[in-house]
Amino acid sequence: MTILAIGTDVRPGEQRYGLTDVMRAVRVDFLQQRVTALEFPRDLWVKIPGIENSLKTDRQKLNTAYAYGSPEHGPSLLARTLDLNFGLNVDHYMVANMNVFAEIVDALGGLDLTIPEGGIDGRTSTDRSERLVFPAGPQHLNGEQALTLARMRNVSVFERAEHQNMVMCALRKKVESPEILLRLPGIINSFMNNIQTDLTPGQISQLACLGTQMPRNNIMFTSFPLKLFKSAEVYDPVLKQDVFVWKADFDMLRGYVSEFQSGDWPSSSPSGAPEPETSRCE
Repeated sequence: MTILAIGTDVRPGEQRYGLTDVMRAVRVDFLQQRVTALEFPRDLWVKIPGIENSLKTDRQKLNTAYAYGSPEHGPSLLARTLDLNFGLNVDHYMVANMNVFAEIVDALGGLDLTIPEGGIDGRTSTDRSERLVFPAGPQHLNGEQALTLARMRNVSVFERAEHQNMVMCALRKKVESPEILLRLPGIINSFMNNIQTDLTPGQISQLACLGTQMPRNNIMFTSFPLKLFKSAEVYDPVLKQDVFVWKADFDMLRGYVSEFQSGDWPSSSPSGAPEPETSRCE
């Protein structure tokens, strides 16, 4: 099963559809009890089907496809965009906004993780708040702190993905504890109205069961090789200004996606191909 996992940046009280802050294809192998999540960088300049008549252009950043599809059709348009540009075929989707994620972490009692040596400093020239500083070593984070770490803005998109991986592994570890396992069905049910998905309750139960039983190191987070991307600027006719984008050989990305969907990558890479960025839950 391949699930398109989408995290939006809509906040409470905002009257807009929101951009996609997180886009990952999650391949679930029930037989091998293995889950692999492939990240798609939000700043890829892609062709989005069906927008040309209204916008007078068929190209925009990947993270806008969900917004142009509206809440009802956003997942479908993003899935079609990923298929058109990269050949990704998804079976289901799940959408959550970032505020819901923070509430889920709080409902679980927070997360415990270890910040790597040197710590993480997310402060910028305009925001010097200490809430953006995460010292090295063991940390217990509440929902807002976990969300802040996952959304750090002053790092590259690839470092940001690593922060998100760290948080997701801590979340996976949390739900292993006996006291949480007993509460998990109720926690899931309480947030289902705030999550948009076409997964049935039965499928969600199957995924929850698999997630609590499989070995941690069978969860792998992967990204396309960094060497494939070059930073650039293109003119955005909608914003009427130059915008930052990642440029890459889409045919090569299609090859990686095909290998990912067949289960052959990132476990093995073609000879001479750049190595992917991977991490596992420990």
